[in-house]
Amino acid sequence: MKFAVYLPPKAETGKCPALYWLSGLTCTEQNFISKSGYHQSASEHGLVVIAPDTSPRGCNIKGEDESWDFGTGAGFYVDATEDPWKTNYRMYSYVTEELPQLINANFPVDPQRMSIFGHSMGGHGALICALKNPGKYKSVSAFAPICNPVLCPWGKKAFSGYLGTDQSKWKAYDATHLVKSYPGSQLDILIDQGKDDQFLLDGQLLPDNFIAACTEKKIPVVFRLQEGYDHSYYFIATFITDHIRHHAKYLNA
Repeated sequence: MKFAVYLPPKAETGKCPALYWLSGLTCTEQNFISKSGYHQSASEHGLVVIAPDTSPRGCNIKGEDESWDFGTGAGFYVDATEDPWKTNYRMYSYVTEELPQLINANFPVDPQRMSIFGHSMGGHGALICALKNPGKYKSVSAFAPICNPVLCPWGKKAFSGYLGTDQSKWKAYDATHLVKSYPGSQLDILIDQGKDDQFLLDGQLLPDNFIAACTEKKIPVVFRLQEGYDHSYYFIATFITDHIRHHAKYLNA
């Protein structure tokens, strides 16, 4: 698997905080680093930015390249429990354990200061990683995240394939369900959503369900519905500075 790492100038003289980016369906580690325009802001705030791929590659599993929303490029940041996926498709463990260990051992990062954000499927990934590991990440944010995958077509397809038909097991990877049992160590969530996002209109993202769950648990969430924006990297590039500033506030505190 490939991943991209950006080192700010500050990394030449000392350890910097690590900010992990999780990309969406069909993406590789290249989409974010070439399209989002994050470098200047990451440089100013002295953040190391790490962007992993969205799935294993070249596993030669039958059917892994048959559709764009399952298999290659669509790991959904879960640890698969079903054959033939469970050996390789362990993206949750990869993002939360394996990759950080690799980064901490080889790059000038401070392992105590780590945050996470992402887009679409990766926004779902960022939210569940933060909610499943209270205190591990200093902050979390997302662009157009899949907020309630157990109820949307993308989530149902991916979860049945990776996790099997027992829907009670799906909830362990659903931000809206995880927030309901979140034990309440401080977590300040920022979400941007384009108002003209076709996937929002198609019922794939379901942010209202997540916001309702956060409100009930009194977990602070800033949700910004952005007029005139869709699901694209133009939307991400427009607001990336706000997100990096959001994370820097906690990582550099």
